[in-house]
Amino acid sequence: MLQADREVDARGLNCPLPILRTKKALNDMTSGQIIRITATDPASVRDFQAFCRQTGNELVEHGEADGAFWFVLRRR
Repeated sequence: MLQADREVDARGLNCPLPILRTKKALNDMTSGQIIRITATDPASVRDFQAFCRQTGNELVEHGEADGAFWFVLRRR
């Protein structure tokens, strides 16, 4: 697993809050850095795929564990 430069815990938050928190964190990061997000909203899977397509950030990997979804993004 990639070492994350930053983590966002968005558990318990519904769309669009996980994306907004991620956007805010990405603003403080440099190109190529890794961010890991944990969310419980089932819609977040679709949301993060769309977010990465629209922003050019790379969705490196994602999955589900213990009732939560996790996403690893590389900042563009």
